Amino acid sequence: MKIKQLSIFLENKKGRLYTALNILAKNGINIRALTIADTSDFGILRLIVPEPEKAQKILENNNFLVKINEVVSVEMQDQPGGLTSILKVLNDYDINLEYLYAVTVHSEKAILLLRTDDLDQLIMVLKKANIPFFDISEFNQ
Repeated sequence: MKIKQLSIFLENKKGRLYTALNILAKNGINIRALTIADTSDFGILRLIVPEPEKAQKILENNNFLVKINEVVSVEMQDQPGGLTSILKVLNDYDINLEYLYAVTVHSEKAILLLRTDDLDQLIMVLKKANIPFFDISEFNQ
């Protein structure tokens, strides 16, 4: 259901993304999912990692600004219309998404990570629509 996500604020400068990810790699932090949104001046790198608090501390000790927040993870069919079937449910219930991103885990399923301003309402709607949640512990195997 709810899982912790790192949001790392990066200056939009050459090598800044590499530096952040290299720090995590050198400290044994495996990245399970990521997305980046950028503007001309900065970007927000969002990561799902097995130990978010540990990763946050490591990055902060290396002068990165990091926030932990929560997203909801669900399974969807990895086929045409898989995403739109979930978005239709959210649209029908007037749920506005702040952002989403997806990760393919095997040939038939993908994991969809969703963020809204009211995660509890999102969870209630997804449950009502029988959309399966993704157990984050599977990411850590």
